Amino acid sequence: MDICCSFSWLLLLIFILPFVALKLVIWWRIRHRRKTDRQNNKGAIVRVAFFHPYCHAGGGGERVLWCSVNALLERYQFVRCHVFTGDSATGEEILRRARQRFNLKVPNSVEFVHLKSRNLVEASTWPCFTLLGQSIGSLALGFEALWKFTPDVYIDSMGYAFTLPLFKWLGGCRVGCYVHYPTISTDMLGRVSQREAAFNNASFIARSRILSAGKLLYYRMFAYIYGVAGRRADVVMVNSSWTKDHIMSLWKIPELTAVVYPPCDTSGFSANPLKPLPDRSTLKHLVVSVAQFRPEKNHALQLEAFALFHKNLHLNSKDQLDAELVLVGGCRNEGDQQRVDELRVLARKLNIEKSVRFELNASYDLLRDFLCSATIGLHTMVNEHFGIGVVECMAAGAVTLAHESAGPKMDIVVEWRGQPTGFLASTVEEYADKMMWVLCMTEQERDNLRQHARLSARRFDDQTFASAFISRTEKLVRLAC
Repeated sequence: MDICCSFSWLLLLIFILPFVALKLVIWWRIRHRRKTDRQNNKGAIVRVAFFHPYCHAGGGGERVLWCSVNALLERYQFVRCHVFTGDSATGEEILRRARQRFNLKVPNSVEFVHLKSRNLVEASTWPCFTLLGQSIGSLALGFEALWKFTPDVYIDSMGYAFTLPLFKWLGGCRVGCYVHYPTISTDMLGRVSQREAAFNNASFIARSRILSAGKLLYYRMFAYIYGVAGRRADVVMVNSSWTKDHIMSLWKIPELTAVVYPPCDTSGFSANPLKPLPDRSTLKHLVVSVAQFRPEKNHALQLEAFALFHKNLHLNSKDQLDAELVLVGGCRNEGDQQRVDELRVLARKLNIEKSVRFELNASYDLLRDFLCSATIGLHTMVNEHFGIGVVECMAAGAVTLAHESAGPKMDIVVEWRGQPTGFLASTVEEYADKMMWVLCMTEQERDNLRQHARLSARRFDDQTFASAFISRTEKLVRLAC
């Protein structure tokens, strides 16, 4: 009995007392900061912080971040926005790139909190048990963020769900999140269960019944913990119907979960009239892909499909048709650059290197020029959560050819007002056939499809996002006042 009592006191000293001490320190710092805010601003100020360690990356998730910041600052005069970043760039450099890349007017009043331990959420840091390792790393990174600055409202805008209970319980914050892609999904569980090799399920594991069973158990345990963390959110926003289905099945808080489609620059890409595309006998058709150079974007499929299409084009076309594949995408780090180098090697093996162009970290103006001149906008990611690049292709006037899954299939490349808005494919052969089909369409057929797709893309404009985002986060801001 004495031993049990002593052990209980030991646990109290080791775990509970440090937590209480930290809670008191953070509470005192918040109280002091709010008092200072009231004195300096002649009224209450609500500090909203976004957890976005890669805010300098230049992808679709970063556009969501900056449109969210803009929406809050335009709606509330008493709100101040902060961004937790792990980038080495200065705040001025981050804002400058956001304006150039996304055609947005991001105010200089945004404040940045620089974090030093971002490497803890890098996949390369955790070669084994990557999901669990990155999640534990996000807790450490989140604690660094919380210690450096404790906001009134905390919004995870990159998918680090394990930080939600940290900021809610220890920081006492109102907590929300915008989920682009579930950290784990029922599709991932199914892939392991069926022993299907994929970029996140190595072939040697897929071939082994024992290893597959072990990984399935690990995934199920992780999915349970992920759900527990996610349920700590006061507001949950997801970017598509596909993401909503997975988050609701894992987090089980349907009353707090809603789809808020990400903001797409439909006005910028559709500002000018549709450009005439090359006719059947002259000039070169552009096939343009917009995607960061990450493994799940499946650029290899694009090269293989384009190689088959290019071969068929020269074998079967009586006209002097030609095409060029332009891969436009953000390159964040050495891993991304290595993937680009590997894609260049693959293009040489497929004998299409002279018809493939890589545009890394392109500016907004260059991206718009490519898409507005493209005949086909290409997308190949399996289970793309939404697909901002797909919407940009439609708004620019490119005929969209996307993967037949998730966001593009369920939300974007769908019939709108009884008319098609693009094409879907899933295999190399299907992609090559659809590309040939687009080039064989009459000019009138293509223009009708392009115009209809452009009109349908307005469902995803910045204004629609801002209205939905403010509606969902109003609860957080008001409760923090």
